Amino acid sequence: MLQGVDLAQPAYTKADLTRADVEAALKQRESGKVDLSEKSLNGLDLSGLDLHGVDFRAARMNKTRLAGARLDDAILDQAWLIEADLSGASLKGAHAFASQMQRMRADGADFAHARIAGDLTGASARGANFSDADLSADMKNQSMGLMRAVLRSAALEGARFQGANLASADLRFAKAARADFSNANLMGADAAGADFTDANWTGAKTEGLDLDSAQIDSSARAALSGAQNLDRARMK
Repeated sequence: MLQGVDLAQPAYTKADLTRADVEAALKQRESGKVDLSEKSLNGLDLSGLDLHGVDFRAARMNKTRLAGARLDDAILDQAWLIEADLSGASLKGAHAFASQMQRMRADGADFAHARIAGDLTGASARGANFSDADLSADMKNQSMGLMRAVLRSAALEGARFQGANLASADLRFAKAARADFSNANLMGADAAGADFTDANWTGAKTEGLDLDSAQIDSSARAALSGAQNLDRARMK
């Protein structure tokens, strides 16, 4: 989606609303759903706000500060969150399809039960909670190409993926030391070059997981026996 997009345009760098405008919109929540779709909110400080259920579809929130905000059940489909700060934010049950989240900061954020099929290349989500989240490829809707969670080169140290669906996700060169993948589905995921030092694989489905040049613990060999290129992984 970034191809041909000029991110220097005002639509991706400026805001056409203020924090006060957003707070005023939230006060109308009881009279109907808060709709901020297609709005330019770039660079605003919206930290700590209760934004649960808000429709941010195709909104532009590049470098927006959302630290500690509540975004549970929010709609973030096709939203732009490049270099946004969601540190400690709650996004439980949020829906982010075809979203641009490159270099986003989401350390300690809660993505439990969220649907994420967006680009998080270079994002930081250390200690984040992805339990029961769906980050898998959407095999039915490919008009925009294969939509899946792209966590390439993402910082995922200590993140929790218990019960998460990562089937066919892109984890290439992810830094996932001490991450918990217990009971997660990683079938067909591409994790070439990733760092899985001290990761927990208990009950994980790893058939077809590509571990070419990935760093893993020798003690995890049995749990990863169905993975591809296990013989080419770097054993600790």
